[in-house]
Amino acid sequence: MHWREILIAVVDYELGNLRSVSKAVEKLGAKAEVTDNPKRIEKANGIILPGVGAFHIGMQNLGRLNLLPVLYETISKGTPFLGICLGFQILFSQSEEHGVCKGMDIIKGKVRRFTNKLKVPHMGWNQVKFKTKNSKLKIFNGIPDNSYFYFVHSYYAEPEDENIIIAKTEYGHEFTAAVNKDNVWGVQFHPEKSGDIGLKVLRNFLSLC
Repeated sequence: MHWREILIAVVDYELGNLRSVSKAVEKLGAKAEVTDNPKRIEKANGIILPGVGAFHIGMQNLGRLNLLPVLYETISKGTPFLGICLGFQILFSQSEEHGVCKGMDIIKGKVRRFTNKLKVPHMGWNQVKFKTKNSKLKIFNGIPDNSYFYFVHSYYAEPEDENIIIAKTEYGHEFTAAVNKDNVWGVQFHPEKSGDIGLKVLRNFLSLC
């Protein structure tokens, strides 16, 4: 399949960086459709769940727009899925943001607030260190270890299973920067805001689709 035939559904749940993500995908030669239509999401070759904002609002919006069933369905049938920033955190079991809020529970673990004395939100460029063998990296294929990516967040994800962590970074303490569980990928950083190195991550995701 040529990349021009690939359709990526960028899930519109009224939060975040939808245009910048879809523009980055289109720049790489694939079709990107910003949509909240479950039927369009179901037909897509790959799904990106972006997001900037509060965890509980994200979950409320996904529920109100009736998007959770199609996301669970497409993940279960093996459609490549990429969560970015809030879209990555929502994959987890729960978050400490605004009390305890339940997430999608695709990845067992919690999303916690930074408790160190450094400024929150954590904003800027950080080195990302790979934590697994090259054969399992996939979305980091061709990207040097310790490359810099752009982060903006006040909470960090803590998976129960260390084996799904493929990269970490540091802000006061080491935390998860990227995960992979079967056909689900998640990154805390913003590839669409990380220049050429970020486009390589998206290009690698497209190659999985």
